[in-house]
Amino acid sequence: MSLASGETKTGIAVAAPRRKLVWPRPRLSYTGQLVLMLLPFVAGLLLLGIGPALAGLPLALTHYNLLRPPVFAGLANIQEMLGDQVFRRALFNTLFYIVVAVPLRLAGALLLAVLLAASVRGVVVFRGAVYLPTVIPDVAWALVWLWVLNPFHGPLNQMLGLFGLPGPLWLTGEWSSRVAIVLMLFWQLGEGFIICLAALAGVPRALLDQAAVDGSTAKQTFWRITLPVIAPVLLVLLARDTAASLKATAVPGLIFEPSTGMREGGFFLPNYIYETAFEYLRFGYASAMTWALYGLTALAIWVQFRMVQRWSVSVDGDD
Repeated sequence: MSLASGETKTGIAVAAPRRKLVWPRPRLSYTGQLVLMLLPFVAGLLLLGIGPALAGLPLALTHYNLLRPPVFAGLANIQEMLGDQVFRRALFNTLFYIVVAVPLRLAGALLLAVLLAASVRGVVVFRGAVYLPTVIPDVAWALVWLWVLNPFHGPLNQMLGLFGLPGPLWLTGEWSSRVAIVLMLFWQLGEGFIICLAALAGVPRALLDQAAVDGSTAKQTFWRITLPVIAPVLLVLLARDTAASLKATAVPGLIFEPSTGMREGGFFLPNYIYETAFEYLRFGYASAMTWALYGLTALAIWVQFRMVQRWSVSVDGDD
């Protein structure tokens, strides 16, 4: 005879197995997934970046010190900027760093990436050594360079003395402090180095093999094939380093004193903006200088984009 449902031959009732509830998974397109992943970043950018920047635009046309309501000033803050010697000095130092330090850091990162791109034994150690300065905290990095740039007992001046060269007062002179800042921040190129390594690894092997078959030297292959291929990556690095350099004021601010180099080569535009806003409570004037800094950043990135774009087109032969 047939057994009842849920019973065995021994007459013991057995519970029927439960079916697992399978929730339908939402199917998103590739574009939808990208939008979902970018949403937190875009929200943070709007709330913490673009929103405050736009809020500071009308403030730049006022006199405001937190103690009284804003008073409309028109273009008075811009006129004051044009005649402000401290602003001009800070602007020149910022431009000097962008023009000199940013290309040097990119060139150094690319050169080290080319030298350490080969997969040979022990190359990982050297790659780690190149990246190491990037993870050192700013305070520790400033202390190291206070020792290196010491005019009397620092190793840099002692090394110059071995060649009969006079050691400058790195932290007090106007131009020597500018060079000191470039030296301090040049070695923190680990992020650019890693990106250049990845870009070099992405160069199509077929192009390199074809160049070798055609008899191209390593120098010709680099200038005519490798560099044009990785030019878009270098453009992104240039833009990123330019924007980051305008915020790289922590180390100079920790090293240079206001009575010495801080008012000379070590005084950047962000330093002056911070001082004006939070020490003198001149938020209207600080907002005007902030928008001048935005314009400087946009102009520098646009010039870099045009240079790289024109160079890559002429190399590709699409002119």
